[in-house]
Amino acid sequence: MPDSVKIRKIGNSLGVTLSDHVRDMGLQEGDSLYVVKTSTGIELTPYDPDFAEALDAARDFIRTRPNAMKVLSE
Repeated sequence: MPDSVKIRKIGNSLGVTLSDHVRDMGLQEGDSLYVVKTSTGIELTPYDPDFAEALDAARDFIRTRPNAMKVLSE
């Protein structure tokens, strides 16, 4: 069964407390979480989805053009 959290007023903002969940993920104060909108709501992830997409594109480039990488390294 999923956990629920209460939305609370924090200064002029709204927020939720995720302390146990964040600790379970191995995160600490100062770490970043990225908010990803999905068809069912939002997902919080410590992984930057834009960086992951760029990394996938770079891997595809390296795999399909190995000679280009060799020339660039010279």
